[in-house]
Amino acid sequence: MKIHGKTATEIFECVRTLVQTQRLHPGQLLPPVRELAEQLGVNRNTVAAAYRRLSTAGIASTQRRLGTSIRSLPAPGEQEGSQPGTTLIDLAHGNPDPRWLPDLAALWRGRSYQPRLYGADTVNPALANYIAQWCGLDCPAGFEVDLAHGAVDAIERLLFAYLRPGDKVAVENPCFLASINLIRTSGLESVGVSVDAEGMRVDELRSALAKGVRAVILTPRAHNPTGCALSAARALALRRLLEKHPHVLVIVDDHFALTSMARYHSVIPAAAPRWALVRSFSKALGPDLRVAAVASDAATSQLLRTRLSPGGSWVSHFLQDSIESALSRPDTARLMQQARADYAARRERLERALHKEGIACATGGDGLNLWIALSGDDQAAALSMARLGWLLRHGEAFSVQQRVHGLRITLSALEADAAGKLAADLRRSLS
Repeated sequence: MKIHGKTATEIFECVRTLVQTQRLHPGQLLPPVRELAEQLGVNRNTVAAAYRRLSTAGIASTQRRLGTSIRSLPAPGEQEGSQPGTTLIDLAHGNPDPRWLPDLAALWRGRSYQPRLYGADTVNPALANYIAQWCGLDCPAGFEVDLAHGAVDAIERLLFAYLRPGDKVAVENPCFLASINLIRTSGLESVGVSVDAEGMRVDELRSALAKGVRAVILTPRAHNPTGCALSAARALALRRLLEKHPHVLVIVDDHFALTSMARYHSVIPAAAPRWALVRSFSKALGPDLRVAAVASDAATSQLLRTRLSPGGSWVSHFLQDSIESALSRPDTARLMQQARADYAARRERLERALHKEGIACATGGDGLNLWIALSGDDQAAALSMARLGWLLRHGEAFSVQQRVHGLRITLSALEADAAGKLAADLRRSLS
């Protein structure tokens, strides 16, 4: 390894080239600042500046006394979705029930498509008006509306607009799989904040903010994996805490808004300078409809629009037309109402079955998933359930820093007559 250069930029470019040509490998230590400065005949501050730039660029990681090393490539994390070819009853996939999704192809029967060209407005006016009304009561005044390619894409764009590699992001623990993977692959650092039946805990968020967190991502209802929803009191306490940290980006991932049974309680301070409320259409209209609405302050909206430009990467107007058509149809409204009632009934049915078997679970939740907190080996429990024919997710996949033990059950695939057997098998597995 031969590092050369007389300026911080030259040293930075040299190390970056060594990494790109695989002469420096992930995990390999760089020389200490003092040692490299002596070798190159430069001031220690020059080397220190180069190392800081390498860390900011996500090329290296500095761990104080442990030194500076080349950052390892992020390992692929678990993903949501069905397991192709499995012979088990799949209650791990996190998907909505296809029965409650509208037939998008039917929306275009008898309709004509109006072509849009480069430079057209990025959001259909009628859809923008719908989103503005949908979010109007839940946002600070003066917000603007944008679209992204799904909720995860929206969150990624928001983080990239304000944060740099190495910055800390507070997330719920346990956390949504996609958020964990997004933060890991972005070179950001997750700081886990525990949740209880009322949502993200205020005391732990306060501790996270004291550690230098630059952004907070939280779920107001239908939290994945626990199903918890923010209470009015908890939302108020979180809002008052965030008011004291105006520099922190607040991202509210209200992914289940169209089919939620829980009330929305806002944590966004009225005078927050950087915030966004993200609401996906995917859970109600179908995961393949990769569109999410983003309501945010004007400055954040402007940053989003620079990356969702009318000449580059706007959200397809064909998809926007499909959403407009679906939302205007009475049969879509009926499907969403049926979905709400069905998911709630499945949850209540399974809660009763678990209670009958003496198994405690998170009750009164919302969304597609039910969570069973465990104190013992949840991996062994998941393996035992697999031997009995059930595919479940255990807590490791959802853990941020502190290991969370539990099992997540996706309710949308659990048939009515199977709840009792699932509960009985789970009791056998836990005992």
